[in-house]
Amino acid sequence: MKNIFIEGIQGMGKSTLLQEIAKQRPDYRVCREGDYSPVELAWCTWMTDKEYAGILERYAPIRKEIEAHTVKEGNHYIVSYTGILTDIPHFHKDLERYEIYNGRKSLEELEQIISDRYHRFCGTGYLFECSFLQNIMEELLLFHQLSDEEILSFYRRLLPHVKKEHFLLLYLYSDRIEENIRTIQKERSDQDGNPLWYPLMLEYLIHSPYGMQHGYKSFEDMISHFQNRQQLELRIIHELLPDCSLILPAKEWKLEDIAGILQ
Repeated sequence: MKNIFIEGIQGMGKSTLLQEIAKQRPDYRVCREGDYSPVELAWCTWMTDKEYAGILERYAPIRKEIEAHTVKEGNHYIVSYTGILTDIPHFHKDLERYEIYNGRKSLEELEQIISDRYHRFCGTGYLFECSFLQNIMEELLLFHQLSDEEILSFYRRLLPHVKKEHFLLLYLYSDRIEENIRTIQKERSDQDGNPLWYPLMLEYLIHSPYGMQHGYKSFEDMISHFQNRQQLELRIIHELLPDCSLILPAKEWKLEDIAGILQ
């Protein structure tokens, strides 16, 4: 069985594709953003023994819930904390501090963590969401402000740690990025029509080191960022992954387009 990695910029329908594949192949193990994943750490902690012990002590009333959402890897504790429901003030914000993203690790530390986890991962039959490109790319672009060539070099160094014989990347592409983003602006809103995703995404861009340096402030800046990221991700695919990737038209693909990999 392959390990299937679903990628594409925001608003391309990655979750929909993942759900369809999971429906067709229930034997696949699904790793969504925020779940524990053997290769990705988005919305999860990366804590030492001392840090983890401190969290268990600080949040003793929900210790069992924290432990239930914890996986130990070597000397580190991974807590998929966004899956913990609690009304304890600032709990999620506190655990967010122990993520590896948003500039919390040096580039060298980040690369070491990612490479080591891919190197150790030998499983098959996994279905991953945003685990190879999106979260890493946003970190390299917005927080470490790497050039296109530096990001390509990062992935060239990562690939020897990836078991390519079991690797398949499905990339959702669109040349109507602005239209798709306006659609999810409306879809990801509360019951009163107030946007939920868009203001958070824009704030994330505006306050990133890259966004501040380039004066990001508008919807147009967001679209420009997504266009640039898509272009770079496609370059990575064409130059580094030509034999283990499939580019699909976002929101226009058909089940027969992926039928071969679902057999």
